[in-house]
Amino acid sequence: MDFAFNDEQREIQESAKRLIAETASLDQVVALSGSELGYDPEAYKHIAELGWTGMHVPEEFGGVGLTYVELIVVLEQMGGSLYPSPFFASVCLAANALIEGSKIAPLSDDNAALLAAIAAGEKTATLAYTEPGGKYIPPDVKLAARRDGDDYVLNGTKNYVIDGHTADAIVTVARFGEADGEIVLLNVPGDAPGLTRTEAHAVDPTRKLATLEFADVRVPASAAIGDPEFAWSTLNPTMQLGAVALAAESLGAAQHCFDTALTYTKDRVQFGRPIASFQAVKHICADLLMAVEGSRSAAYYAGWVAAEQRDELPAIGPLAKAQVCEAFWETAKANIQLHGGIGFTYEHEAHYYYRRATSSRVLLGDTSFNREMLLQGLGVAPVGAPN
Repeated sequence: MDFAFNDEQREIQESAKRLIAETASLDQVVALSGSELGYDPEAYKHIAELGWTGMHVPEEFGGVGLTYVELIVVLEQMGGSLYPSPFFASVCLAANALIEGSKIAPLSDDNAALLAAIAAGEKTATLAYTEPGGKYIPPDVKLAARRDGDDYVLNGTKNYVIDGHTADAIVTVARFGEADGEIVLLNVPGDAPGLTRTEAHAVDPTRKLATLEFADVRVPASAAIGDPEFAWSTLNPTMQLGAVALAAESLGAAQHCFDTALTYTKDRVQFGRPIASFQAVKHICADLLMAVEGSRSAAYYAGWVAAEQRDELPAIGPLAKAQVCEAFWETAKANIQLHGGIGFTYEHEAHYYYRRATSSRVLLGDTSFNREMLLQGLGVAPVGAPN
């Protein structure tokens, strides 16, 4: 395959770079991270008008109908600035769940309308998977969904839900029937009676998390996404595509950390010469360059695999997530170290990237979990990975 972007993709890349530079300076990101929403609705409306929110959504659902490669082009630029928006939760998690569900069974009118609204930027959404244990494994899904006539009734708790306190819709993973029964994915309105949403403390202030309490929350049977008998066939690729998206976003952030550190070492003079001339600093920068460029290959390849819907996605998605997020974490740490004392202060941007790296490292499963998923995807490890 050719890792070079085509003319259209480069145009998207340059457009994203310009827009984000204008609307997501560090001061703007910090200010928005302290707000309840965590993002600027007008800015989100603008990127929707550019087609970003519907970039990879099929045209039949009101999307642009491009591929995952175009999506990762945008995500890489967003990651470079820690762009504050509900884009990741809405487009890379909830929309993917709806798209994957539509491959299993036709979407209900309400679910198709939600996907179209996400693509148009008119609604935000998220995916509620993890519970108090924080693990992305089947046995940890305990939120109960029981049938009552033509409705599902939900009881339980979801934790660490990205933008869960503000999303217009929650794609909720629930356990149907007995404690060891099958799961079901349900489209739950954010303002559903009985649903309590609380913003949770997060190590990364630029990415909001929430705790959701379901107390007899009632949704119609038509809220089910895909075929409830094959819900894992919807959820698994959704998580793999989410891993690819997170890898692309983390690549942009890692590149920013490397560029920032390299520039500083060239400008910072000690003992009469730039510290970039010191051998120890050169070694650190060389290691970071290798980590970032290796991550770029992993993220771009994963984007191509997702775009082509290739069979190796169950292995490549976790591989890219594990490799890129680890590289981002190492680069963010080194960025602080190379800046010296100022890198440890709240006045410097470095700690925001380190916080995002720490968060992304465990989001959608930590590195050991994703390496186990890689082995499962290659068929060389049993199902049931630890988190």
